[in-house]
Parts: sequence; C-alpha cells; structure tokens
Amino acid sequence: MRLIYPARLEADPDGGFVVTFPDLPEAISGGATREAAIGAASEALGVALRWALRDGRDLPAASETGGDLAIPVGASDAMKLAVCEAFRQSGISQAELARRLGKDEKLVRRILDPDHPTKLAMLEATLAVLGRRVVIETIAA
Repeated sequence: MRLIYPARLEADPDGGFVVTFPDLPEAISGGATREAAIGAASEALGVALRWALRDGRDLPAASETGGDLAIPVGASDAMKLAVCEAFRQSGISQAELARRLGKDEKLVRRILDPDHPTKLAMLEATLAVLGRRVVIETIAA
C-alpha cells in the first residue's frame, strides 16, 4: 500500500497558493506561500483519507498522472490507514483481532478508529498479526 498522491499546485486569485488532489476532490489545502501550501497538503490528504474510511469507502488508488507534485500521507496517518485497510481485507472480527493481539476489544476499537491516535508500535504489531509489515521509504521533498 503506497500512499503518495498526485496533486496540483495553483496560484489562488485571492493570493497565496492552493493544492488539490485529482483522486480526492475533497482534499484541498492552501497557504500564503508555495511551501506553506505544500506543507499543509499532506495533512489535508490524511484527513480526506480518514474520512473515506470512516464513511465506509475504499481508499482511492493513487493515479499515475494528474499532478504537478507527489504528496505523501504523513507517517502516522499512513500507518493508521494501513491497519484499517488490512483489517477490512482480513475478514476477521474485532474480537478475533483482539484475541490475536492479546488485548482488550476496547483497545482494538480504538486502533481501528481512523481518528483515534495510536502509538506506532501498536500499529506495527497490529499489522504483523494481520500478516503485513511496514516498509519505510523516503522521497525527495
């Protein structure tokens, strides 16, 4: 699962810059400078993807074209999204995931809540019991 989406950077007629995502029209960010708009874009992207999960929608695949920039989702959001997607694809219940983790079902509900902060170590452990592992990649800014 690679969460890097193409984005368009445009000058705002009212001043500053706006970043939009062809694959996620609801994700829009802006800033007074080009750098500020791009910096806010990752957060806007993460919010839009969490909304999609919360609404029960599949995460849209990132298209190969359609943007001036490639914007990655922040690390915490990417981990949370990966866990939620892996759980959905696993076909197991929350109770079964709790059993596999050796944790209370209340904790599992929080882990699977796209808006609840979860420590990265717990997200990585959850991915492991779901048969996934984390690979970190860096890209030039």
